[in-house]
Amino acid sequence: MGFSTLDYFVLLAYLAGITAFGMRFKKTHKSVRDYFVGARNTHWIVICLSIVATETSTLTLIGVPALAYGHFARPEQGGTLTYLQVLIGYVAGRFIIARLFLPSYFRGELLTAYALLERRFGSATRHVAASLFLVMRALAEGVRVFAASLVLSAVLASSVPGIPHLWLWSIALVGVLTLIYTFEGGIAAVIWTDLIQFVIYIGGSLLAAYELVQLTPHGWSGIVDAASAAGKLQVFSFSTDPTLPFTFWAGVIGGTFLTNASHGTDQLLVQRLLTCKDLRDSQKAIVTSGFIVLFQFVLFLGIGIMLFAYYQAVPPPAITTNDEIFPRFFVTMLPHGVSGLVIAAIFAAAMSNLSGSLNSLASTTVIDFYQPLAAGRVPDARLLALSRWCTAAWGLILIIIAVVARGWGSVFTAGLTVASIVYGPMLGAFVLGVATTRATAAGVIAGMSVSAAFMIVIWATTRLAWTWYVLVGCAICWAVGYGVSMTTTQARQPART
Repeated sequence: MGFSTLDYFVLLAYLAGITAFGMRFKKTHKSVRDYFVGARNTHWIVICLSIVATETSTLTLIGVPALAYGHFARPEQGGTLTYLQVLIGYVAGRFIIARLFLPSYFRGELLTAYALLERRFGSATRHVAASLFLVMRALAEGVRVFAASLVLSAVLASSVPGIPHLWLWSIALVGVLTLIYTFEGGIAAVIWTDLIQFVIYIGGSLLAAYELVQLTPHGWSGIVDAASAAGKLQVFSFSTDPTLPFTFWAGVIGGTFLTNASHGTDQLLVQRLLTCKDLRDSQKAIVTSGFIVLFQFVLFLGIGIMLFAYYQAVPPPAITTNDEIFPRFFVTMLPHGVSGLVIAAIFAAAMSNLSGSLNSLASTTVIDFYQPLAAGRVPDARLLALSRWCTAAWGLILIIIAVVARGWGSVFTAGLTVASIVYGPMLGAFVLGVATTRATAAGVIAGMSVSAAFMIVIWATTRLAWTWYVLVGCAICWAVGYGVSMTTTQARQPART
C-alpha cells in the first residue's frame, strides 16, 4: 500500500506533539534535584510504565519479532519462542532487586545509583562504576538510535526513493527531537512522555497483530498451523550448551542476573525508582513492571510468528536481515493511517529509551563527577544549566555512535551484548557493597577492572552466549574483589607475637 499523506500526517503529528508536550515541563525545575529525580510525588503506576517504556527500545519492537521470524537465523539463535525463558529470569530478578537493592537506595537522599557505592567504599569506587556506566550506556544507546533509523529509512524508501543516506537523516531526526524535550523537560518530561509512548507503541503493536491475523489465510488457525508445522512454537530448551543463548538455564539464571544488573545498578532505570515517593512504591513499581514486560514480549514474539505465517502464503519482501521484516510489513501492507500509527509507535519506543538515556548520562556526569570535584561551590542555578548542556553534549555523542553502529550486525543482539559485557562488573561491585561488610574499596575496584578486562576477552575469543555474560562478569568481580579485600585487610593487621 505504501506510506500515504495520511500516514505522514499521523507521524508528524506525533513527533511534534510529543516534543511540545515534553518541553512543557521546563517550568517545574528550580534545582538540579528537580531536573534529575523530580518532586517524588508521581504515582508508582506511572513510574512502573515509565520503566517498561524505557527498557522497551526500538531493539525490542524490531528485534524481537525478527528473532521469532527467524528466516536468516540459525536454529539455535532464534526462530522459536525460546526467548520467553529469559523472561522468567526478568521477572525473578525484579523480586531480588526489590528485596536486596532498593532498601539500600532509600537509606539516604541519593540522586544516582553510584552514590551508594561512594557511601560504602568512597569516591574512587563511585567514579569507576560511573565510568563503566557511561561507556556502556552510550554504546548500547547508539545501537538503539541506529535501530530507529531502520524504520524511518523503510518509510522514506517506499515513498520517496532515491534519497541518499536515508539512515543518516533518520538518526539525526530521532536524536535531535528527543534531545529537545529532554534538554528542556528533565526527568519529569521523560517519565510522562514515557507513559504516552507506552500507550502508543502497545496500541500500534496490537493493531499490527490484528492486521496480520486478518491478512493471513485462515486467520489465527492458519498462523498456528504454519508455525506448528515449522517447529516455531517451542518455548523450552533444556540444552546445557553454553554457546546457546536461549536455553532454560541461560534464560532463568542469565536473565535473573541480567535484570539485577540492568534494573538494580544501571542509572537509566535506577533513576526511575529514585523518583518514587518511598521504598514501598518503588518495590511495587519494579515488580509490577516485570509482568507487563512479560506480556509485551509475548506480543512481540507473537508478531514475529505471525509474520512468518503470513509470508508462507505470500512472497516475502527482499530483505538482507531479519531486522527489516517488521518495518517492511507495516510500510507496505497496513492500511493508510494505521501504518503511520505503527511507525509512530516504533518512534515512541526509540524516543522513550533515548530520552531516559540522555537524562541518566547527564545525571551521572554532573552528580557523580562534576559536583564532587566542585565541592559544593557551584550555585544550583548554574549546576542546573550545566545539566541541560551536558544532556545536549551526550545527545551529540549518541548520534555519532549510532552512525558507527551501522556495521555492528543484528541490532537486538548487538545492544544486549554491549550492555551485558559491562553489567557483570557493575553488578559484582554492588553485590559486594550490599551483601558483605568485609569488602574494601581496593578490592571492589580491582574486581571491576579485572572483570571488565576478562569480559572483553571472553567476548572476543569465545562463543559463550551473551545471556551468560552478566553471571560470569559478576562472579569474576566478586571473587577478585573479595580476595583482594581479604588480602589487603590482613596486610593492615599487625602481626601477632
